Amino acid sequence: MVAAVLIIFVAVCQRYSITLLADIVSWSRSNGHDQVYAYARATYRSVVGLNMLWAQELCIYLFVWMAKFGAAYGVRLGIHVGVDVLANAVSPGKQKALVVISMLGGVLFTFLVAWIGGSFVYDISQTSQVTADLEVPVWLVYLAVPAGSALMCFRFLEALYHYLKTGEQPHFTHGSVMQDEKAQGDAA
Repeated sequence: MVAAVLIIFVAVCQRYSITLLADIVSWSRSNGHDQVYAYARATYRSVVGLNMLWAQELCIYLFVWMAKFGAAYGVRLGIHVGVDVLANAVSPGKQKALVVISMLGGVLFTFLVAWIGGSFVYDISQTSQVTADLEVPVWLVYLAVPAGSALMCFRFLEALYHYLKTGEQPHFTHGSVMQDEKAQGDAA
């Protein structure tokens, strides 16, 4: 996310500085400020020479990858979208069955998306398609779908195993996120 924000920031600054420098070139030429004109014109040519057309495309792809892996992280923390109204309205015995069924549904769905996505990525990798601005193989962009879905499937299996072993579902608390981030920092 930081990379996407920085890339977009630089691209926007470049775009607006072109307009500003063009105005300075025009103003300095019409008012006879030769030094300002020469400096502004040289700077304008340098800034125009920076090709940032690829920035928007790259940021879109970064956000797609971030969303797919963020969803898997959400399953891990227990903050992924889920409807537990029915499970909370029934007796504890039936609740366990509903939780297991819903987790198995998540496993099945994400497995199918990973499988179909993997097949699609394989098929598209057999072509020579590249992206419009970055000119990278299109299959690299679409790889986010099977990779992120496979990770989600793993996280659902992990949550199901933990639930069957302990009877606890992953659930979100601010403290658990902080502990998770601290553990990751300690591991590095």
